[in-house]
Parts: sequence; structure tokens; C-alpha cells
Amino acid sequence: MPKMKAFNCFEVKNETATSADLYFYGDIVSDWWGAWQEEDQYPEAIKNFLSGQQGKSLNIYINSGGGSVFAGIAIYNMIRRFAETNAVSVTVDGLAGSIASVIAFAGNTPPKIPSNAFLMIHNPFALVEGNAADLRKMADDLDVITTGILNVYMEHVKEGVTEDQIRALMDAETWLNGRDAAEYFNIETTESVAEIAAASGGYVARARNVPKDIVIQWAAGAARNKTSDNQDARSAVLNQNKKRDEIARIIINSL
Repeated sequence: MPKMKAFNCFEVKNETATSADLYFYGDIVSDWWGAWQEEDQYPEAIKNFLSGQQGKSLNIYINSGGGSVFAGIAIYNMIRRFAETNAVSVTVDGLAGSIASVIAFAGNTPPKIPSNAFLMIHNPFALVEGNAADLRKMADDLDVITTGILNVYMEHVKEGVTEDQIRALMDAETWLNGRDAAEYFNIETTESVAEIAAASGGYVARARNVPKDIVIQWAAGAARNKTSDNQDARSAVLNQNKKRDEIARIIINSL
């Protein structure tokens, strides 16, 4: 049975006549059906959002472990086109990891990354099954995709940084805090915030080299939030039931 969820889950926050805020706080997925939580973003939602924001400045905030490579590249290219005629700024609140690190460079000014927030870059990966020929083809395809991602990074590196340097960082799955990232990329490093939020979504869980201090900080934050989460559990259930009833009414009315 296909999953059921509320319609119009994409939300624009702090929209005014002159500006709008856009949050990437979940996974980057291919389409509406792949968005398991409201924070997930996908190309069609971004396209629809941007079409209504012409003439406005756009503030993008990122705390995402990444997701679909092709969805992320599509979103990057859409925002880059929007940035040709509109002011677009990007701030990394916690983590811009994997393909979210590509989206971090979509603005027309260098992204802002606090000294205790992170940019994580690595090579793309895929799940594949099949015979030896299938596996070899997938390896070749991943090499091509890696080059595409590398090309984006190279458009935003500091003068003197070489392709071999960035490729080595990708090979190693490298976590760069704001100050470290500024050694390689055109980035505005800002003062550290009191605490970085744990990146939501499932893709960050696949990372191999998460720094220990990040794991400790995320775990501490989760423990502090547990009490308030328990207090909010009842209202969350009630809201979920309300959404379920709304979806049921939509389906019944469409029959």
C-alpha cells in the first residue's frame, strides 16, 4: 500500500514582499513520494517555490546530510538561475553534507559557515545488484557523477586550490568546519553558534568519518530534547490524527 501523508507539505517561512527564507533541514529527495518528513526537499517543490519569488531576495539555511545526487544538482542549477536576477545568500546552520554541500554554493555570494558548522564532501555512492558487468558499469557511472560534482566544487575554490586537492578530500570523505573549509573554498566564516543542531534525515547516518565531537554534541542535544519531546508527544499524535482525517476527507471527496 502506498504511504499516505498530508498534502502541501512544502512550507515557505518568513515570506515578505521583498524576501523569503528557504530551509534545507531534511533529506534531498527526488519527488513528493520520497519525502518522508516535512523537512525533506525535492526539485518540483523548489521549482514551484522559486517561480513565486521573482524580484525577492532569498535566504537559504542548510542543515542536511544530503540525499539524491541528481535531485540535488537539479536544485543547485535552479537556484543558480534564480540567483542570476535575484540576491541569494546561503547559511550553513549545522551541516551541509554530501549533495547538500553542492547546494551550499548555489548563492551569488559565498556561503556563510560558522566555525563550528560543517561542510562534508565525499564521492557519491549507490546501491546496486547484478552481475559483474552491472557492477563494473555502476563503478564507471559513479566516476562520471563524481566528476560532475567536482566541477561544481571547482567553480567555488580559492585561487591556487587544485582539482587534485579537492578530489583527495572527496576520496577521504572530509568534514570541514567553517575555518577549514575557508582554506579551500570561497566561504565567509562566521562566529560559532552556541550549539549546532543534529542534521535530520537518513543520509547523514551513512557517513563514515563523522568527527567524534559532532557525535557527542548531537547526542547531548538529543538527550536535552528528550524531555520536551515527551511533553510534545500527545500533541504530535493529535496533529497526526488530524492530518490523517484531512487526507481521508480529500480522498473521499475525490471518489
